[in-house]
Amino acid sequence: EVQLVESGGGLVQPGGSLRLSCAASGFTFSSYAMSWVRQAPGKGLEWVSAINNGDGSLSYPDSVKGRFTISRDNAKSTLYLQMNSLRPEDTAVYYCAKPLLGWGPYDYWGQGTQVTVSS
Repeated sequence: EVQLVESGGGLVQPGGSLRLSCAASGFTFSSYAMSWVRQAPGKGLEWVSAINNGDGSLSYPDSVKGRFTISRDNAKSTLYLQMNSLRPEDTAVYYCAKPLLGWGPYDYWGQGTQVTVSS
């Protein structure tokens, strides 16, 4: 059974940092590209980062580029998202997502972890 379990969310002040983790199990983690996706209150899903399984190439939208860093530890089957210089508009539930193949569509999601950026 595929499981994705996020952790590391919380309340942080603007300008602060958080590191999210996603523990994966039930599939060969190293064989898949992985992504982080977020959903802000009252808004749709927004992709925030992706990392390839092969060459480790990274992708980010402009909204988080230069502030967020995605990484992975295949030995631990864990995906990470380092978030720096957080802004109130980064407030959202953050999900890790596994694609069916390639870069998507996603076939499994975690339960999400809440990130709140507020003073």
